[in-house]
Amino acid sequence: MPRPASAPARAARAAGPVRKAVVPAAGLGTRFLPATKATPKEMLPVVDKPAIQYVVEEAAAAGLDDILMVTGRHKRAIEDHFDQAFELEQALAAKGDAVRLDAVRDPARLAAIHHIRQRDPLGLGHAVHCARHHVGDQPFAVLLGDDLIDPRETLLRRMLEVRERYAGSVVALMEVDPAQIHLYGCAAVEATGEEGVVRVTGLVEKPAREEAPSAYAVIGRYVLDPGVFDVLDRTPPGRGGEIQLTDALQELAAAGTVHGVVFDGLRYDTGDKADYLRTVVRLACARPDLGPAFLSWLREFVATADVAEKAPGRRVAA
Repeated sequence: MPRPASAPARAARAAGPVRKAVVPAAGLGTRFLPATKATPKEMLPVVDKPAIQYVVEEAAAAGLDDILMVTGRHKRAIEDHFDQAFELEQALAAKGDAVRLDAVRDPARLAAIHHIRQRDPLGLGHAVHCARHHVGDQPFAVLLGDDLIDPRETLLRRMLEVRERYAGSVVALMEVDPAQIHLYGCAAVEATGEEGVVRVTGLVEKPAREEAPSAYAVIGRYVLDPGVFDVLDRTPPGRGGEIQLTDALQELAAAGTVHGVVFDGLRYDTGDKADYLRTVVRLACARPDLGPAFLSWLREFVATADVAEKAPGRRVAA
Protein backbone atom coordinates (compact mmCIF):
# COMPACT_ATOMS: atom_id res chain seq x y z
CA MET A 1 0.00 0.00 0.00
CA PRO A 2 1.54 3.40 -0.97
CA ARG A 3 2.57 5.67 1.87
CA PRO A 4 0.68 8.98 2.29
CA ALA A 5 2.38 11.90 0.61
CA SER A 6 4.43 14.19 2.82
CA ALA A 7 3.24 17.74 3.47
CA PRO A 8 5.87 19.24 1.07
CA ALA A 9 4.86 16.77 -1.64
CA ARG A 10 1.19 17.64 -1.16
CA ALA A 11 2.01 21.33 -1.36
CA ALA A 12 4.02 20.83 -4.53
CA ARG A 13 1.17 19.02 -6.22
CA ALA A 14 -1.33 21.58 -4.99
CA ALA A 15 0.69 24.29 -6.71
CA GLY A 16 0.20 22.72 -10.16
CA PRO A 17 -2.26 23.75 -12.86
CA VAL A 18 -5.97 23.28 -12.27
CA ARG A 19 -7.44 20.61 -14.56
CA LYS A 20 -10.36 19.23 -12.54
CA ALA A 21 -13.79 20.68 -11.85
CA VAL A 22 -16.56 19.60 -9.51
CA VAL A 23 -20.20 20.39 -10.34
CA PRO A 24 -22.56 19.84 -7.38
CA ALA A 25 -25.97 18.95 -8.79
CA ALA A 26 -27.76 17.01 -6.06
CA GLY A 27 -30.37 19.57 -5.02
CA LEU A 28 -34.09 18.75 -5.07
CA GLY A 29 -35.12 21.83 -7.07
CA THR A 30 -38.14 22.50 -4.87
CA ARG A 31 -38.52 26.06 -6.17
CA PHE A 32 -39.48 24.66 -9.57
CA LEU A 33 -42.01 22.04 -8.51
CA PRO A 34 -43.91 20.40 -10.11
CA ALA A 35 -41.57 20.65 -13.15
CA THR A 36 -38.73 19.13 -11.13
CA LYS A 37 -40.75 16.26 -9.65
CA ALA A 38 -39.28 13.86 -12.22
CA THR A 39 -36.82 16.13 -14.08
CA PRO A 40 -33.60 17.39 -12.45
CA LYS A 41 -33.65 21.19 -12.15
CA GLU A 42 -30.25 21.27 -13.84
CA MET A 43 -31.84 19.69 -16.92
CA LEU A 44 -34.45 22.43 -17.41
CA PRO A 45 -33.86 23.85 -20.91
CA VAL A 46 -32.30 27.26 -21.43
CA VAL A 47 -33.27 27.83 -25.06
CA ASP A 48 -32.25 24.44 -26.48
CA LYS A 49 -29.66 23.18 -23.98
CA PRO A 50 -30.08 22.13 -20.36
CA ALA A 51 -28.73 24.63 -17.86
CA ILE A 52 -25.99 22.29 -16.67
CA GLN A 53 -24.52 22.00 -20.17
CA TYR A 54 -23.69 25.72 -20.12
CA VAL A 55 -21.77 25.11 -16.86
CA VAL A 56 -19.79 22.22 -18.33
CA GLU A 57 -19.06 24.23 -21.48
CA GLU A 58 -17.72 27.06 -19.30
CA ALA A 59 -15.40 24.68 -17.47
CA ALA A 60 -14.17 23.12 -20.71
CA ALA A 61 -13.59 26.55 -22.29
CA ALA A 62 -11.35 27.44 -19.33
CA GLY A 63 -9.22 24.34 -19.94
CA LEU A 64 -10.72 22.04 -17.31
CA ASP A 65 -10.91 18.63 -18.98
CA ASP A 66 -11.81 16.38 -16.02
CA ILE A 67 -15.25 17.05 -14.54
CA LEU A 68 -16.94 15.28 -11.64
CA MET A 69 -20.67 15.76 -11.19
CA VAL A 70 -22.00 15.21 -7.70
CA THR A 71 -25.59 14.12 -8.19
CA GLY A 72 -28.34 12.50 -6.15
CA ARG A 73 -31.23 10.12 -6.54
CA HIS A 74 -33.51 10.77 -9.52
CA LYS A 75 -30.68 12.56 -11.38
CA ARG A 76 -30.00 9.81 -13.91
CA ALA A 77 -31.04 12.17 -16.74
CA ILE A 78 -27.86 14.20 -16.13
CA GLU A 79 -25.68 11.13 -16.57
CA ASP A 80 -27.57 10.14 -19.73
CA HIS A 81 -27.23 13.63 -21.23
CA PHE A 82 -23.44 13.53 -21.04
CA ASP A 83 -23.26 10.00 -22.40
CA GLN A 84 -23.56 8.69 -25.94
CA ALA A 85 -27.06 8.02 -27.31
CA PHE A 86 -26.40 5.32 -29.88
CA GLU A 87 -29.94 4.85 -31.21
CA LEU A 88 -30.58 8.57 -31.54
CA GLU A 89 -27.20 9.17 -33.18
CA GLN A 90 -27.79 6.34 -35.65
CA ALA A 91 -31.23 7.72 -36.54
CA LEU A 92 -29.84 11.22 -37.14
CA ALA A 93 -26.90 9.87 -39.14
CA ALA A 94 -29.28 7.84 -41.31
CA LYS A 95 -31.25 11.02 -42.06
CA GLY A 96 -28.07 12.93 -42.87
CA ASP A 97 -28.92 15.48 -40.15
CA ALA A 98 -25.35 16.54 -39.34
CA VAL A 99 -26.35 19.65 -37.36
CA ARG A 100 -28.52 17.81 -34.85
CA LEU A 101 -26.09 14.90 -34.75
CA ASP A 102 -23.29 17.22 -33.64
CA ALA A 103 -25.60 18.83 -31.06
CA VAL A 104 -26.39 15.40 -29.60
CA ARG A 105 -22.73 14.31 -29.55
CA ASP A 106 -21.30 17.57 -28.17
CA PRO A 107 -22.11 17.05 -24.45
CA ALA A 108 -20.13 13.80 -24.30
CA ARG A 109 -17.16 15.37 -26.11
CA LEU A 110 -16.72 18.40 -23.84
CA ALA A 111 -14.49 16.69 -21.25
CA ALA A 112 -13.92 13.46 -19.36
CA ILE A 113 -17.08 13.49 -17.26
CA HIS A 114 -17.54 11.39 -14.13
CA HIS A 115 -20.42 11.01 -11.70
CA ILE A 116 -20.77 10.28 -7.99
CA ARG A 117 -23.85 10.40 -5.81
CA GLN A 118 -24.28 12.42 -2.66
CA ARG A 119 -26.27 9.89 -0.69
CA ASP A 120 -27.38 12.29 2.04
CA PRO A 121 -28.46 15.90 1.37
CA LEU A 122 -26.08 17.44 3.88
CA GLY A 123 -25.22 20.69 2.11
CA LEU A 124 -22.77 22.15 -0.38
CA GLY A 125 -19.76 21.53 1.83
CA HIS A 126 -20.65 17.86 2.06
CA ALA A 127 -21.20 17.67 -1.72
CA VAL A 128 -17.73 19.11 -2.33
CA HIS A 129 -16.26 16.69 0.21
CA CYS A 130 -17.73 13.80 -1.80
CA ALA A 131 -15.20 14.71 -4.51
CA ARG A 132 -12.17 14.14 -2.29
CA HIS A 133 -11.05 10.79 -3.69
CA HIS A 134 -11.50 11.95 -7.27
CA VAL A 135 -9.67 15.24 -6.78
CA GLY A 136 -6.89 13.94 -4.55
CA ASP A 137 -4.14 16.47 -3.73
CA GLN A 138 -4.83 18.69 -6.72
CA PRO A 139 -6.42 22.16 -6.78
CA PHE A 140 -9.84 22.12 -8.40
CA ALA A 141 -12.70 24.34 -9.49
CA VAL A 142 -16.27 24.16 -8.22
CA LEU A 143 -19.10 25.38 -10.46
CA LEU A 144 -22.65 25.35 -9.11
CA GLY A 145 -25.08 23.69 -11.50
CA ASP A 146 -27.80 26.33 -11.44
CA ASP A 147 -25.51 29.39 -11.50
CA LEU A 148 -24.78 30.43 -15.10
CA ILE A 149 -22.14 32.88 -16.21
CA ASP A 150 -22.78 34.35 -19.66
CA PRO A 151 -20.71 32.41 -22.24
CA ARG A 152 -19.12 35.67 -23.39
CA GLU A 153 -17.56 36.27 -19.94
CA THR A 154 -14.14 35.00 -18.82
CA LEU A 155 -14.63 34.87 -15.04
CA LEU A 156 -13.37 31.33 -14.52
CA ARG A 157 -10.22 31.92 -16.56
CA ARG A 158 -9.48 35.00 -14.48
CA MET A 159 -9.94 33.02 -11.27
CA LEU A 160 -7.53 30.35 -12.50
CA GLU A 161 -4.96 33.07 -13.25
CA VAL A 162 -5.39 34.52 -9.75
CA ARG A 163 -4.99 31.06 -8.22
CA GLU A 164 -1.76 30.59 -10.20
CA ARG A 165 -0.35 33.87 -8.86
CA TYR A 166 -1.47 33.73 -5.25
CA ALA A 167 -2.01 29.97 -4.64
CA GLY A 168 -4.57 29.16 -1.96
CA SER A 169 -8.25 29.38 -2.87
CA VAL A 170 -10.18 31.88 -4.98
CA VAL A 171 -13.88 32.76 -4.82
CA ALA A 172 -16.02 34.78 -7.21
CA LEU A 173 -17.61 37.86 -5.66
CA MET A 174 -20.38 40.12 -6.92
CA GLU A 175 -21.58 43.33 -5.32
CA VAL A 176 -25.31 43.03 -4.63
CA ASP A 177 -28.04 45.20 -3.17
CA PRO A 178 -27.52 45.09 0.64
CA ALA A 179 -31.20 44.16 0.94
CA GLN A 180 -30.38 40.90 -0.91
CA ILE A 181 -27.19 39.94 0.94
CA HIS A 182 -29.09 37.56 3.24
CA LEU A 183 -29.52 35.24 0.23
CA TYR A 184 -25.77 34.68 -0.19
CA GLY A 185 -22.53 33.91 1.54
CA CYS A 186 -20.90 37.28 2.27
CA ALA A 187 -17.21 38.20 2.28
CA ALA A 188 -15.19 40.67 4.32
CA VAL A 189 -12.42 41.92 2.04
CA GLU A 190 -9.34 44.11 1.85
CA ALA A 191 -7.54 45.53 -1.17
CA THR A 192 -4.57 43.81 -2.79
CA GLY A 193 -3.44 46.62 -5.07
CA GLU A 194 -4.63 44.65 -8.10
CA GLU A 195 -7.80 45.87 -9.75
CA GLY A 196 -10.69 43.46 -9.34
CA VAL A 197 -8.81 41.20 -6.93
CA VAL A 198 -9.26 41.34 -3.14
CA ARG A 199 -8.06 39.39 -0.16
CA VAL A 200 -10.90 37.69 1.66
CA THR A 201 -10.49 38.07 5.41
CA GLY A 202 -13.75 36.51 6.52
CA LEU A 203 -16.92 34.83 5.30
CA VAL A 204 -20.39 34.41 6.74
CA GLU A 205 -23.27 32.39 5.33
CA LYS A 206 -26.48 34.35 4.59
CA PRO A 207 -26.09 37.10 7.19
CA ALA A 208 -28.79 39.53 8.17
CA ARG A 209 -28.34 42.87 6.43
CA GLU A 210 -27.15 44.61 9.58
CA GLU A 211 -24.60 41.86 10.27
CA ALA A 212 -23.12 41.63 6.77
CA PRO A 213 -19.44 42.67 6.62
CA SER A 214 -19.86 44.03 3.06
CA ALA A 215 -22.12 43.94 0.01
CA TYR A 216 -19.87 41.37 -1.68
CA ALA A 217 -21.75 38.12 -2.24
CA VAL A 218 -20.05 34.83 -3.03
CA ILE A 219 -21.47 33.47 -6.28
CA GLY A 220 -21.25 29.94 -7.63
CA ARG A 221 -17.64 29.77 -8.81
CA TYR A 222 -14.70 28.65 -6.68
CA VAL A 223 -11.12 27.53 -7.29
CA LEU A 224 -10.12 25.59 -4.21
CA ASP A 225 -6.91 24.35 -2.69
CA PRO A 226 -7.16 20.65 -1.75
CA GLY A 227 -6.52 21.66 1.86
CA VAL A 228 -10.22 22.52 2.00
CA PHE A 229 -10.97 18.81 2.40
CA ASP A 230 -9.13 18.63 5.74
CA VAL A 231 -11.11 21.64 6.91
CA LEU A 232 -14.41 20.11 5.74
CA ASP A 233 -13.51 16.98 7.75
CA ARG A 234 -13.90 18.99 10.94
CA THR A 235 -16.58 21.48 9.85
CA PRO A 236 -19.77 20.88 11.87
CA PRO A 237 -23.25 21.42 10.43
CA GLY A 238 -24.02 25.13 10.25
CA ARG A 239 -26.92 27.14 8.92
CA GLY A 240 -29.90 24.93 8.07
CA GLY A 241 -28.24 21.94 9.71
CA GLU A 242 -26.02 21.52 6.62
CA ILE A 243 -22.24 21.46 6.20
CA GLN A 244 -21.56 24.83 4.63
CA LEU A 245 -18.66 25.37 2.24
CA THR A 246 -18.67 29.00 3.41
CA ASP A 247 -17.82 27.89 6.96
CA ALA A 248 -14.81 25.89 5.74
CA LEU A 249 -13.62 28.80 3.61
CA GLN A 250 -13.93 31.08 6.62
CA GLU A 251 -11.20 29.07 8.35
CA LEU A 252 -8.98 29.29 5.27
CA ALA A 253 -9.67 33.02 4.96
CA ALA A 254 -8.62 33.54 8.57
CA ALA A 255 -5.29 31.96 7.62
CA GLY A 256 -4.91 34.48 4.77
CA THR A 257 -5.13 31.99 1.90
CA VAL A 258 -8.36 33.07 0.17
CA HIS A 259 -8.64 35.71 -2.56
CA GLY A 260 -11.67 36.99 -4.39
CA VAL A 261 -12.23 38.05 -7.99
CA VAL A 262 -14.87 40.78 -8.22
CA PHE A 263 -17.22 40.09 -11.10
CA ASP A 264 -19.51 42.70 -12.65
CA GLY A 265 -20.55 40.82 -15.78
CA LEU A 266 -23.64 38.84 -16.74
CA ARG A 267 -24.71 36.10 -14.34
CA TYR A 268 -27.97 34.16 -14.25
CA ASP A 269 -29.50 32.29 -11.33
CA THR A 270 -31.53 29.56 -12.99
CA GLY A 271 -32.68 28.34 -9.59
CA ASP A 272 -35.01 31.35 -9.37
CA LYS A 273 -38.14 31.35 -11.54
CA ALA A 274 -38.04 34.98 -12.60
CA ASP A 275 -34.29 34.94 -13.27
CA TYR A 276 -34.66 31.68 -15.16
CA LEU A 277 -37.12 33.37 -17.53
CA ARG A 278 -34.79 36.35 -17.94
CA THR A 279 -31.93 33.95 -18.69
CA VAL A 280 -33.85 32.27 -21.49
CA VAL A 281 -34.75 35.64 -23.02
CA ARG A 282 -31.22 37.08 -22.76
CA LEU A 283 -29.48 34.05 -24.21
CA ALA A 284 -32.09 33.65 -26.97
CA CYS A 285 -31.61 37.30 -27.93
CA ALA A 286 -27.83 36.76 -28.11
CA ARG A 287 -28.18 33.89 -30.58
CA PRO A 288 -27.59 34.94 -34.22
CA ASP A 289 -30.00 32.25 -35.43
CA LEU A 290 -32.81 33.30 -33.05
CA GLY A 291 -32.08 36.78 -31.79
CA PRO A 292 -33.22 39.08 -34.63
CA ALA A 293 -36.63 37.47 -35.14
CA PHE A 294 -37.16 36.91 -31.42
CA LEU A 295 -36.29 40.51 -30.56
CA SER A 296 -38.69 41.76 -33.20
CA TRP A 297 -41.48 39.63 -31.73
CA LEU A 298 -40.53 40.66 -28.20
CA ARG A 299 -40.79 44.37 -29.01
CA GLU A 300 -44.20 43.82 -30.58
CA PHE A 301 -45.33 41.73 -27.61
CA VAL A 302 -44.21 44.35 -25.07
CA ALA A 303 -45.95 47.13 -27.00
CA THR A 304 -49.13 45.06 -27.24
CA ALA A 305 -48.97 44.05 -23.59
CA ASP A 306 -48.59 47.70 -22.59
CA VAL A 307 -51.76 48.54 -24.49
CA ALA A 308 -53.57 45.57 -22.94
CA GLU A 309 -52.57 46.70 -19.45
CA LYS A 310 -54.28 50.01 -20.06
CA ALA A 311 -57.32 48.31 -21.59
CA PRO A 312 -57.87 45.08 -19.61
CA GLY A 313 -60.62 43.85 -21.90
CA ARG A 314 -58.31 43.71 -24.90
CA ARG A 315 -56.80 40.35 -25.86
CA VAL A 316 -52.99 40.26 -26.09
CA ALA A 317 -51.74 38.86 -29.38
CA ALA A 318 -49.73 35.64 -29.16
